[in-house]
Amino acid sequence: MTTIPDPAPSAAPHGYADHKSDHLARLHKVEGQVRGITRMVDDDRYCIDVLTQISAVSRALQEVALGLLDDHARHCVTDAARSGPAEGEAKLDELALTLRRTLRL
Repeated sequence: MTTIPDPAPSAAPHGYADHKSDHLARLHKVEGQVRGITRMVDDDRYCIDVLTQISAVSRALQEVALGLLDDHARHCVTDAARSGPAEGEAKLDELALTLRRTLRL
């Protein structure tokens, strides 16, 4: 898996800073759901019930991803565009690459 390097550290918070607690709450919920799925498999629960829970976890992670993408577009991309055309273009390229990976296109 290829990662996009984090730009040099700065005093500015990441774009998701305003929604960090919301993202963390969702991720903690997902973590609990995954533990529940593990228990379901360990308890030999009906496969359709397990698959239903896996689908719910997948959807919850997609919501976190969409929230982070929204925050990134509204903050990081917007700030870069205000800094100058080259910075804005670079952030848009980064966003497009991330969307391709997220959507698996």
